[in-house]
Amino acid sequence: MASTADMTARFNTYLKASENGPVIVTKRGKPVAVLLAVDEEGEIERLILAHSPKFQKILNNGKKQIRETGGIRHEDFWREVEAETQQRKRPAAKRKTAKPVLDLTA
Repeated sequence: MASTADMTARFNTYLKASENGPVIVTKRGKPVAVLLAVDEEGEIERLILAHSPKFQKILNNGKKQIRETGGIRHEDFWREVEAETQQRKRPAAKRKTAKPVLDLTA
């Protein structure tokens, strides 16, 4: 454990210590934060999502919907994903982009 004052003074030391495990930061003797080493970029995303109230609400709503409706079959899910992917690709393919013009008359 490290106090916020000690953490400020010796941040690099605690950063190094976090490679061996979480470092709990305290303020007036009470835990207020945790310093964690990150080995992979994906870990940051997982940590942020795990502590995101908005994401947790989405997950809980999804779980509730599955309990109430039984969800959808695996094959049906991927069929819907494929159909939506194809639908998104179509408008992009129809768009025309302006070709750059090189004026050689100047």
